[in-house]
Amino acid sequence: MIWTNDPSRLMMVAGMSVGYALVCLAPYLRTRRKRLAAARARAEAAASPGWIVTYASQTGNADELAQQTAATLKLAGIPARLCELSELDAQDLQDAERILFLVSTYGEGDAPDAAAGFAGRLMTTSLPLPQLHYAVLALGDSAYTQFCGFGRALDHWLQAQGAQTLFPRVEVNRSSEQAIGQWRQQLSHLAGTSDAPDWSAPAFDAWRLSERVQLNAGSAGAPVYHLELEPLSGALPDWQSGDLVQVAAPADPARAREYSIASIPADGRVHLLVRLHTHEDGSHGVASGWLTQQASLGETVQLRLRPHRRFRLEGNAERPLVLIGNGSGIAGLRGHLKARALAGQGRNWLLFGERNAAYDYHYRAELDGWQRDGMLEKLDLVFSRDQAERRYVQDRLAEQAELVRNWIAEGAAIYICGSLDGMAAGVDAALAAALGRDGLDALAAAGRYRRDVY
Repeated sequence: MIWTNDPSRLMMVAGMSVGYALVCLAPYLRTRRKRLAAARARAEAAASPGWIVTYASQTGNADELAQQTAATLKLAGIPARLCELSELDAQDLQDAERILFLVSTYGEGDAPDAAAGFAGRLMTTSLPLPQLHYAVLALGDSAYTQFCGFGRALDHWLQAQGAQTLFPRVEVNRSSEQAIGQWRQQLSHLAGTSDAPDWSAPAFDAWRLSERVQLNAGSAGAPVYHLELEPLSGALPDWQSGDLVQVAAPADPARAREYSIASIPADGRVHLLVRLHTHEDGSHGVASGWLTQQASLGETVQLRLRPHRRFRLEGNAERPLVLIGNGSGIAGLRGHLKARALAGQGRNWLLFGERNAAYDYHYRAELDGWQRDGMLEKLDLVFSRDQAERRYVQDRLAEQAELVRNWIAEGAAIYICGSLDGMAAGVDAALAAALGRDGLDALAAAGRYRRDVY
């Protein structure tokens, strides 16, 4: 090594040394901050009287209510651990003094995807919990036979283990404000405070219906329309792929209808894909009929965006994606594909099913373009009426079980969007056959199996 007394060279060497030291120091400081934050959280939890607020959410409602519940406790000076139900084990239940469960029901009485492992692992066993005091907020939809089925099953299981209720189970039908108010009132009494955070949903904003195009003219199925909306204020709000909108139709503004967003903010508008629903008496769905038939272009639509954290990419943004859907479910998957294309992430496999290729190949030009540009590595299309024997997306998936296992081994996440009846159940069965039910439950608990089904 050659040494020098040149001041300029010495300064340069010193500067490089300092720069290198800072580069090495930065990761250490970030790690140290994380460790200190974790230690503070553990100390706070240890100082608390054993409170846990836990949730099982399919579309994000239970998640949001759990955050508001934890905030109310914090305001009263009660620190509590906030976590997904899947994170709790037997020891957590036996150590805790008080747990507030906020859980939704998926389909006909089932646990949400991320809670399936908890239900299978613990709710099928005997676990003495005489020290536990708990309450259950059960979210559901009375249109299903097993209304609040999972919340009721959880409540009954806890009682059978000797746990004691803090107050009777509160059941919420379609986000009923009255029922949520009942939970909030009980919680305020429990926490000893009436100065709770604002639990009200954001107000609806005025949007303009700027474009409407039927995508499946001539189809044997119900009409499907591509809609584009823009805010009258001119200020486009932010959202992520996977999020939802709520639309308040004039005929029933008290009950908002939810739709998957088929676009990303870079598109400059909110895109929706709406299938016209027709009842047996020939009348149309309140929201779908108004959006696709009655509202004129340029008319004002009352709309608000809602985060759908259980269907966002978030921690899966860098993973390969297996996207599966049918019908208007292509809307939520299109949003993800747009986000991936914008980020230059091309490891995407789309499996999509509809009736006929000639009429029901929604967004064909875009899908073909993404495949050509390397943003869609694999595209599997299944049109059920294009052959004598009807085939569906779950049939194609079952045939490629080995490839599914390969993608999962490479770290892929699975996203499903579309109809609950038929498609979602069939796809779930095909995935369970390929990966094992325990393996699929583990993916759900890790956030790598996400569904937006209806």
